[in-house]
Amino acid sequence: MRFIPTFFLQEGMLLGKSIYNSNGTLLLKEGLKLKQQYIDKVIDLDIKGIYIDDEISKGIEIENIIDDELRLNTVQKIKDIFMEAENDTGQMKEKIESLNILIEDIVDELINNKDIIVNMLDIKVFDDYTFFHSVNVAILSIVMGIALNLNKEGLNNLGMGALLHDVGKTFISKEYLNKNEKLTDDEFEKIKKHPVKGYKYIRSRFNLPIQASKVILEHHEKYDGTGYPSQKVGKDISLFARIVAIADVYDAVTSDRPYRKGVLPSKAMEYIMGGAGYHFDYDLISIFVKKVAAYPLGTCVKLSNGLIGIVVKNYPDACTRPKIRLIEETGQEMCYINLRDDFRNNNLTIVEIVDM
Repeated sequence: MRFIPTFFLQEGMLLGKSIYNSNGTLLLKEGLKLKQQYIDKVIDLDIKGIYIDDEISKGIEIENIIDDELRLNTVQKIKDIFMEAENDTGQMKEKIESLNILIEDIVDELINNKDIIVNMLDIKVFDDYTFFHSVNVAILSIVMGIALNLNKEGLNNLGMGALLHDVGKTFISKEYLNKNEKLTDDEFEKIKKHPVKGYKYIRSRFNLPIQASKVILEHHEKYDGTGYPSQKVGKDISLFARIVAIADVYDAVTSDRPYRKGVLPSKAMEYIMGGAGYHFDYDLISIFVKKVAAYPLGTCVKLSNGLIGIVVKNYPDACTRPKIRLIEETGQEMCYINLRDDFRNNNLTIVEIVDM
């Protein structure tokens, strides 16, 4: 199985993973042979790519980090909470309590999959970016929390804060949030108010644990003190907010937005690593790079010697040195190169992602 960008899809390709819309309705079922009408549907939904099964990727199994139904239910619940924040009908307490049940289920699934490396090539509908983004940030944050040996209560609070971290954007004009051009200084100042607005709103409507609440307030603080709203520095920023800050930026830069295209996971990882000690907590970055794949399974890559292969295994201690199956132009298997363990190939590096 491998991920194929939408513009490379062709009739006859075999769908590797089922596709759902944001309401949980099945659109295309795993194993379906693609027709042009199905490809056109994927394009219409602004889905940037799908998983396919073919000879090149034969034998590569990409596990769901959490169950699709649980993920989609959580997306829907986050959407309900944002709508409640907009309309304020007095039901926030009940909605957050039901969200907490979903968080507990997510934590349980991630604990059971604690040794998995996250292959974060996400399939999501553009119009529902905010809600999918919230769930992705929660998943990445909880994965880091598990690596830090947080207890279940801590993981639940971390997940809740991550899911609600952007609730304050409900009170910011969509004109600014979805603007295609660069924001003016005044517009950016307005957007920068969303952490405080979200924090005050949730605290006034629900007795959210302070660990979770601080995530909403502090997730844009930066380790060097250049963030907002309070320019906190280093460990003065709460641990959970420092975790969510990393997950938030990683998922944001890998996602398509109105004003730019998302970057590949490898480029996002470079960006995150470059911010260690400045924007982000260095110690937490060292955990993040062990739990999230820079080159997700099924990624086709070109090596510095000109050979092309497909990533078949990642290693927590060498995020940029995966095991690669080399392929000929015919698409047939040749042999494997283990960039981490094969010392004869120490000089080889991955130079780019290729589409085949």
